[in-house]
Amino acid sequence: MADNTHTHLVIMAGGIGSRLWPLSTPEHPKQFIDVLGTGKSLLQMTVERFLPVCDIGRFWVVTSERYAGMVAEQLPSVPREHILQEPVARNTAPCIAYASWKIYAEDPEANIIVTPSDALVTGVDAFVEIVRKALSYTEEGERIVTIGITPDRPETGYGYICAESGKEREVVRVSAFREKPDIETAKGYLAAGNYYWNAGIFVWRASTILSQMRRYAPGIAVLMERMSESFGADGERAALHEYFPQCESISIDYAVMEKSDSIYVISDNVGWSDLGSWSAVRDHLPHDSNGNAVVGDVLLSDCRNCVAHVEKGGRRIVVNGLDSCIISEHDGFLLVSSISQEQHIKEAVKSL
Repeated sequence: MADNTHTHLVIMAGGIGSRLWPLSTPEHPKQFIDVLGTGKSLLQMTVERFLPVCDIGRFWVVTSERYAGMVAEQLPSVPREHILQEPVARNTAPCIAYASWKIYAEDPEANIIVTPSDALVTGVDAFVEIVRKALSYTEEGERIVTIGITPDRPETGYGYICAESGKEREVVRVSAFREKPDIETAKGYLAAGNYYWNAGIFVWRASTILSQMRRYAPGIAVLMERMSESFGADGERAALHEYFPQCESISIDYAVMEKSDSIYVISDNVGWSDLGSWSAVRDHLPHDSNGNAVVGDVLLSDCRNCVAHVEKGGRRIVVNGLDSCIISEHDGFLLVSSISQEQHIKEAVKSL
């Protein structure tokens, strides 16, 4: 069993959330929204998910300066000094590096979990079990463990992790990371049995990720070293604003994961979804007898297979005679779209 007195959690909460418009917007992205009508935002659900493995006093949130207030409001138990504010967006590698250097300065023995803030996990007990196993594995040696999701369909919207063997709930070595596939390739991955969805969740010791960043992303590491000289001092904010924008904008996958030979995966089917589309939201909501899913004050008449989402306190919406459509009203915008055309919504609203 891992010693959780040195366990830290880093939640990446800086995304601008453009795929669930108008529910999610750059002003109020989906991690801060009650997407599923549970009374909790996805960020708050993420925090609850990890409480069995990490004390709230060792939670860290990396977000943009514009969202720091929302983080503090939604997560009052997270120490204010653990809400790290990026002055500019620089993708996940600089985000993770910033948090990791901060944690190492506070706790050189730290064992760190890194997670997105806007995904859903329905099988929380199984998820906690594999996270604990990952923490135990990374306690010894320079090892990185990523959490893989056992696929239940040939999904083309996710990247994949190829493992050396297809053993669920056991730590195995990673052979390769694969980009989002076409449908035939995805079918092959599913049939092979050793390919897993990449959830973007990682476990490593602080010393390990610092070492790996110095080796594979030295430009970012040098800037972090310069920033770290001011940690806890009056000049910390100024140093952050000077050095962080100089970081290369690159994902942790490209910066480290695809280069390192110390990568492992542990997998299970834990009911994970990135909720990256209205279709995914509909799939995870209760359905009525006609296959409709509703959040908010919406009356559906003679509708089938629709998803309707209206903000709390908004206007009451009446919808009649639609099939397989999205209906959403938020912040003064009303969206009505065929589900089959939802990939075009982002482009359609660019001029707004």
